[in-house]
Amino acid sequence: MIITVHKPDEEIRQMTEGLGKLFLVGCGTCATECKTGGEEEVKAAKAKLEQMGKKVTGYVIVESVCDQRLTRLDLKKNRAAVDAADGILVLSCGTATQTVADQSKKITVPGCNTQFIGTVERIGRYFERCRACGECVLFETGGICPIARCGKGLLNGPCGGQTKGKCEVGGWKNDCAWVLIYNNLRDSGRLDLFKKYRPPKDYSQMAAAREVIFR
Repeated sequence: MIITVHKPDEEIRQMTEGLGKLFLVGCGTCATECKTGGEEEVKAAKAKLEQMGKKVTGYVIVESVCDQRLTRLDLKKNRAAVDAADGILVLSCGTATQTVADQSKKITVPGCNTQFIGTVERIGRYFERCRACGECVLFETGGICPIARCGKGLLNGPCGGQTKGKCEVGGWKNDCAWVLIYNNLRDSGRLDLFKKYRPPKDYSQMAAAREVIFR
């Protein structure tokens, strides 16, 4: 799940300066789960914007805003309200904000900051688990991602900074990813993988600003 948090009200006030009319877009998947862009949060944002003197022309909760097809369809259904707006406030991740910008051609304001791809323990408590690096090694590392969970992103075992299974990055509060990897591989009888050398990561495989086509 893509983890997001709300931007401060003052930042939104500054970004929307000069935009008297706004249309709001929320997301029915990740942002709803994070409590940053579901029906309740969009209505709360509408009330805040109106307190700032803005007119909200309408809003929509797209099932998944990062799906261009769904966003295009929902914006089309609300064309009059979208056309009447000076800009669109998107309560979702950065990908969703860019999708709305592409599909609407309107000034698009991000209402959230995107944190990371993570797992949910409970609402408000999230853990980063993936950085979408393009070269998944989870089979070799016992289901523990060394890119996301090692404080230094090491691919070939722990550094000298771990103490009693804790990572020095962050003051020894977090578990050392490579100790977790060792334990998982040991428990599954695959410690031979712990000794496998992994070459330096090819970061060009990360899908940064490029089109990825699956066939």
